[in-house]
Amino acid sequence: MASSGNFCTWSPLLGIKDDGDFGITLSNGNCEATHSHNGISTLGTLSVKSGKWYWEVHYSASSDFSDGHLICGWQSLKKNVDFAYIRQQPGGGAGAPDRYTWGSHLMNYKGAGTAVYQGGYLSSYNDVNNDTYNGAYNLGLRVGTAGKILQYAGDFDNNKLYFGIDNTWYSLANAGTGASAANTDSGTFNATYGWSIESTWQGHHWIPAIWFSGASSGSVGIGNWGQDSSFAGTKSTGTAAAADGNGHGDFFYAPPSGYLALCTANLPISSDIDPAETDDNISSKNHNTIVYTGTASTQSITGLGFKPDLVWIQNYSSQNQTPRLIDSTRGVTKSLQPSYSTAEGTESGLTAFGTDGFTIGSTQGGYNTSTATYVAWCWRANGGTTSTNTSGTITSTVQANTAGGFSIVSYTGTGTNATVGHGLTAAPEYMIIKNTGSTDNWINYNKVGGAANRGQINTGSYGTSTTSFQSTDPSATVITLGTSSGVNASTGNYIAYVWHGVEGYSKFGQYEGNEDANGPFVYTGFRPKLLSLIRSTGGIYDVYDSARYTANPIDAYMQWSTDSAETTGYPIDFLANGFKIRTSGTGINKSQTAFYYAVWGDVPFKYNNTLP
Repeated sequence: MASSGNFCTWSPLLGIKDDGDFGITLSNGNCEATHSHNGISTLGTLSVKSGKWYWEVHYSASSDFSDGHLICGWQSLKKNVDFAYIRQQPGGGAGAPDRYTWGSHLMNYKGAGTAVYQGGYLSSYNDVNNDTYNGAYNLGLRVGTAGKILQYAGDFDNNKLYFGIDNTWYSLANAGTGASAANTDSGTFNATYGWSIESTWQGHHWIPAIWFSGASSGSVGIGNWGQDSSFAGTKSTGTAAAADGNGHGDFFYAPPSGYLALCTANLPISSDIDPAETDDNISSKNHNTIVYTGTASTQSITGLGFKPDLVWIQNYSSQNQTPRLIDSTRGVTKSLQPSYSTAEGTESGLTAFGTDGFTIGSTQGGYNTSTATYVAWCWRANGGTTSTNTSGTITSTVQANTAGGFSIVSYTGTGTNATVGHGLTAAPEYMIIKNTGSTDNWINYNKVGGAANRGQINTGSYGTSTTSFQSTDPSATVITLGTSSGVNASTGNYIAYVWHGVEGYSKFGQYEGNEDANGPFVYTGFRPKLLSLIRSTGGIYDVYDSARYTANPIDAYMQWSTDSAETTGYPIDFLANGFKIRTSGTGINKSQTAFYYAVWGDVPFKYNNTLP
């Protein structure tokens, strides 16, 4: 049997209580969750947005749990566009908007507010029922007897969810509307039953979740995503002891046909960035970060692993050495200074792009001061080979790395609303644009901030700008430009660095701060190598990488918005499948504030156990 890689477990990084205390004890390989407080929760370690998936939970209790309930099932990460966290009761009380982000489980919980609360309700009952709770409508399976095995199947290709108890499956008719409807005992699994995910919840990542409420302690939820059909010895092995159709997993009950175990061997991953393929299709052949020490003499910086097309160099040991940005479209003699609005200059600091790095000259302080230490963030496009793109109303010059989801676009502005082709195969999610001949600010677009807003790299601001992108997000072929001089002044010469997320390699999104040292965890699907953060209300672009700081917590960050040396005080962990905020500092963790991130990876989580 082939290796299953990493199975999903309950996460030791995500659990929170209303007052911020974790309150969940994890054991047996983080599969068993025991609660010690009311109102606590955690998520799984893997999320999915497509495919068919199956897992089980053994529900048990050390004491009477009739005064509380346990919610366990699928949670949508749709909340505020992909927040990977649980936020309990910020509005307070039943029916308050944003009380839960439970995507779906065993009930539909529809309160007086605008939010739809979707989750499972497990009480002291053993039936399938409709009822009302705190004036809100509940529809779901209610189970409180210890020893039950709860089953979850999610078909995210067809937007259907299925729930079973002890291999009896149920239909949740009209669960998305809140209208009265009887649950149906469908017996064996039947694809015509189940709950259809509401349209507003479709297309987002879904993740296993567990939440304890009502009782102070005593309930246990043991998850099995395929690693142990005995549930840590609490059950005898199931009659099936079944694997999924790919030969992965050990389940108490046989998964429905076509449904897979939540393990990394089964995870979908883009074939564009896949270490199992060719040498050029691994993450480190598309982006890498390298550090070096200045010598004041010409030197070749090697070990990058590819020929770079974009090199962003910054001195991290000294103040007041302006960062430099050089790309192969404009040429090695043309530099930009991302911490200032300054126009493009001519320098001889970087003298050549090499097959494994680049060469720097002897005279430039921003590149090669003796004993100073530098970091270079580098991306591969198309080796300097450009092509003409006529997809937009403005003809552009493009060099694109479609596998890595990165292109360099140059164009001349018109001063009127326009579009420009970017050369990628999917809609851009992150862009940095500069008018190279002017002192206009650097413009930054992040999909989660929306096209009605824009950031400014050099000022650290983030706010409304309907004239940057006409409040229109990029398409799979073009970027929509407004009349702002930052992106489209008449006769202005522009350079745009454009990315979209690639599964297992890059991701662009947001998280919400909680102002707790046990900060949010963000699932990426890979071990990060480079991370940039900006507060949605404005601040500084804080930048972390695993080249300057190789061990967790990473407590040395740079700032794209300044020419300062690295500083400390805002630690972050780079983990196998994402990153974890480890500070209450408001710079990267202000409570109830969105932070926009851009992150590029090292090794996809799928391959963490197979690559050196």
